[in-house]
Amino acid sequence: MITCIIIEDQAPAQRILKKYVADYGNVQIKEVFSDPILALEYLQEIHVDLIFLDIHLPKISGMDFLKILPYKPLVILTTAFHEYAVQSYEFEVLDYLLKPISYDRFIKAMDRVQQVLKDENTEKKSESILVKIGYEYVSVDLSEILYVKSDGDYTFLYCSSKKHMVSLPLKYWNETLSKQQFCQIHRSYIVSLDKIEKISANSIIVNKQVLPIGRKYKQILKDKLSGQNR
Repeated sequence: MITCIIIEDQAPAQRILKKYVADYGNVQIKEVFSDPILALEYLQEIHVDLIFLDIHLPKISGMDFLKILPYKPLVILTTAFHEYAVQSYEFEVLDYLLKPISYDRFIKAMDRVQQVLKDENTEKKSESILVKIGYEYVSVDLSEILYVKSDGDYTFLYCSSKKHMVSLPLKYWNETLSKQQFCQIHRSYIVSLDKIEKISANSIIVNKQVLPIGRKYKQILKDKLSGQNR
């Protein structure tokens, strides 16, 4: 399911977007914000796939909001003013909806969201590694890996459906796993960036498990998240 937030200070526009999202299906609205500053604070901890972002907002504009996003989800801009269209694409937004937004136009935008996310998932699923487990080699899709944990002379691969114990050091995984998809957050943990559900000052949540963030890894994680394409 696609996760999203709505950042819109006008109640009627909020209601329209919520109705359209409900009618479209397969999309979960995590939060609705009138205040973009509160939305930024939320996005510091929670990852979403998509943002519906109004351009004219109190305190900061939608364009300024895009400049300081902590990471880069897909963005659909909403506004009553067409003159911002060219500027919006400089920020690589996915789509630009003019108010009043018709449901047909909304569907086209959401179909684009679905396709982009599908293409990203297909690309990730095509990447796999061979892992020696016991006396045999097993192919593991990178998209299935949630996190890697070091435990003495072994590491554990925590995947979506199972856990593998491997006699390789964490350093091996740090050098082998895709630098775009994974990040070491602690001397004992490497995580898949896409699987992070929540981030706080000293920990993250992956698959409902709380994992610590080491002090020297905080900036590395922040830089990785800021550099993600979505």
